[in-house]
Amino acid sequence: MPRLEKIHDNLLDRLKEGKDQGWVGEVAAIETSVAAAEDKLASMREMTAKHTTTNLGMPDFRTGTGRQTSST
Repeated sequence: MPRLEKIHDNLLDRLKEGKDQGWVGEVAAIETSVAAAEDKLASMREMTAKHTTTNLGMPDFRTGTGRQTSST
């Protein structure tokens, strides 16, 4: 997520530059990329908020360990 946030910030800088320079086609493409990055970030934030860590505890292997041999 931090990497995508940096990409988003860079896209916003490029969008401002494109508007300042009058690059109409470039601005349209960057706006599309910014929207996609914002959607992805929102999705990632939502997933992060939903998922929490569940403590499953430590398994107890004491009763199931050791060798059993048959006396035949």
